[in-house]
Amino acid sequence: MKILLDFLPWVLFVAAYKLQGIYTATAVVMAATVVQMAIIYGIDKKLTAMHKATLALVLVFGALTLWLHDARFIKFKPTVLYAAIAIALAAAQWGWRKNLLKTMLGSQLTLPEPVWHRLGAAWVVYCLFMAALNGYVAAFYSTNAWAAFKLWGYVFPVIFIIGQGVYVARHLQTPPEEPSASSGEAP
Repeated sequence: MKILLDFLPWVLFVAAYKLQGIYTATAVVMAATVVQMAIIYGIDKKLTAMHKATLALVLVFGALTLWLHDARFIKFKPTVLYAAIAIALAAAQWGWRKNLLKTMLGSQLTLPEPVWHRLGAAWVVYCLFMAALNGYVAAFYSTNAWAAFKLWGYVFPVIFIIGQGVYVARHLQTPPEEPSASSGEAP
């Protein structure tokens, strides 16, 4: 369900685009993103920095698209988001020597340090690739082609996440078990 919730605003965007055009689709993605974040907040009782950044960018770039009647703003929003993620991950990992992925997921995954480092680097490369790809399609193709790319381009994150899952599964470590008080063993 979570993955459906992640993709729903952009699926609605593409559907609205096909039915009513870019400006209606922009308003739809703005509203859908607000609803999406409200649902996430209702479930998790918080929004991550990524959620807040996504919401802010969709609302700002969407508003600019509608106000200035210029589709370029909404088309370049993913490029800005992916580039910002890449910069944040790279600055944290290589500048401050802090792995943001480990900070966010370390309580759920026990992985060796080199694996966390490679995951961080992989995310930086992936985000730069996606920023460049979206920027290229937005700049050199029609809005129709870009909207189709937004729908079918989700194959890239799906492949990346499946690849990450396969990679992480090979390196998962089970955390050491703490002796329980009922085991009868002396500490």
